[in-house]
Amino acid sequence: MLGLHEYGLVAVPRDSIQCLPASEATNKVGASFETPCGRRLIKPKEYMEMISSMRPDIWVTLADEVPTWVSEKRNNSSVDRTIRWLDECIALRPLGGDIFGSIVGGANLQQRQRCAEEVAKRNLSGYLIGGFGLGESMDERPALLKTVCDNLPEEKPRLVCGLGLPEEVLQGVAAGIDLFDTTYIYHITIAGFALTFPLDKIGASELIPYSSDIGSDQAKINLRATVYRKDTTPIVQSCSCYTCKNHTKAYINHLLNVHEMLAQTLLEIHNTHHFLGFFRLIREAIKEGEFDRFREKFIRNRREHLAVSAVHA
Repeated sequence: MLGLHEYGLVAVPRDSIQCLPASEATNKVGASFETPCGRRLIKPKEYMEMISSMRPDIWVTLADEVPTWVSEKRNNSSVDRTIRWLDECIALRPLGGDIFGSIVGGANLQQRQRCAEEVAKRNLSGYLIGGFGLGESMDERPALLKTVCDNLPEEKPRLVCGLGLPEEVLQGVAAGIDLFDTTYIYHITIAGFALTFPLDKIGASELIPYSSDIGSDQAKINLRATVYRKDTTPIVQSCSCYTCKNHTKAYINHLLNVHEMLAQTLLEIHNTHHFLGFFRLIREAIKEGEFDRFREKFIRNRREHLAVSAVHA
């Protein structure tokens, strides 16, 4: 399929770029999504027909994802529906492909625990922890993630949707998340930003000099800014990606300002390469037993830079 036989294909109902859950229109027969073609209601049988036609290596069961502000009654019904649809999807499953069961529950710890316990009873290959990035705060998230992960088998992978910022990734890993389905790279690339935070084993050991570029911070720079118009250096001096080895900030600044499509292509190459390097360092820190130190150092330096930015604002 698609000529991508060397790569794994994962099918997830939620696409945080073009297909967001529309909880207010979801009902007992199916989940509703906002799509480029309008709102669409997907029933478990229809969803499994799409899964059968795609034949993915991994597929996620249909879920009723709700934002944090829904009522307790609505949250409870979302868990009930997700569990019922899980069993329907399993009953209709095609041959081949590993199944990841969806876990929801909004911002309620008890509902998260109930859903995780029920889903863990099924014979599944892994789990999708859904409902994040829909209104919960950074302070609420650790307890929610921990409640879910504590009730799942350690030997099976956990995938989460809705987390993408470097701090959010570190927060997820600390809670026991293995895989991230994120649109972070897409969104910063479209906005003209390039990732620049240092990639070292102790996590951003030196602060990047303060920049007045709109939207810039320790993690990224705004390449649309006029300050880069004559900057003939690569995005990151030590980066080995195609973009940094062959092009300058000034060239990408020019492409962005004349709305040339190549700008997004070059930026996405760099941002993807840089973000994958970040994940590589996380894996190395875990193997060396230094993850907590890596995380603390990264977040502390990020806060220090934001404090400096606030002073200059």
